[in-house]
Amino acid sequence: MEENPREKLKILAQAILKEQYDIICLQEVNQLVTSQPSQALFNYCQAPGTPAIHEDNYALELVKLLSAQGQSYYWSWAYNHIGYGRFQEGVAILSKEPLRSETLLVSQTDDERDYHTRRVLLARTAFEGKTVAVASVHLSWWNKGFEEEWEKLATALSALECPLLLMGDFNNPTDGPGYNLILKSRLQLKDSHKAAKDAYGSATIQKEIDGWQGNQEALKVDHIFLSPQWRTEKSAVVLDGEQYPSISDHCGLACEAYLDEAVEEQ
Repeated sequence: MEENPREKLKILAQAILKEQYDIICLQEVNQLVTSQPSQALFNYCQAPGTPAIHEDNYALELVKLLSAQGQSYYWSWAYNHIGYGRFQEGVAILSKEPLRSETLLVSQTDDERDYHTRRVLLARTAFEGKTVAVASVHLSWWNKGFEEEWEKLATALSALECPLLLMGDFNNPTDGPGYNLILKSRLQLKDSHKAAKDAYGSATIQKEIDGWQGNQEALKVDHIFLSPQWRTEKSAVVLDGEQYPSISDHCGLACEAYLDEAVEEQ
């Protein structure tokens, strides 16, 4: 959907290679409905029930590009719905360690033809030698189903007994009602940008974009939320035209965090 997609894919790969991110969550990860299934899946960790990965799947293309540069990632993908009448749109997770993945239907609808259909990709992986759970999310707007989606997700996550990372497009701005609902949940999550000792940037979208028609202000609707076991050192808006070029109508978000042994022992 982006202009010059191949060039922007290379920019993303270059940023990943330089920064050496351990875990990456992506949203609006598409493949054409009409493209062919891929036979080479490069460390793909399938979540049960996920449809076939096609040759042009964005996450697959990214993993292949990274592999060609000597960096291997394990990856998973969850399918949400058909976008723009021609894409199978979903979310993905990449990790340097193997993934055990599942999908969580959080929307009331379960129809690929309805853009309200939302699935969260949830994966267990290793970080610093310990199991952590990672969720790649693309949720609805506050007045279009977010509250119900969040309740389903929070219920599922509350059953886990390991450190949590939630990353993605929450479609709810910092300090708005949806954002506050997340922070007040029983999961005791914290916002990487507010918890970090060093934070850079304040917005991930600029004015009006698809899904935010009529918006006239810069907003931060993309977030990283962490459970109490994490100690957050840095949080930064990235791919914003500064250190790296902009490659999307959303900026990226990066976080440097470590498991806090003192909190884990409590």
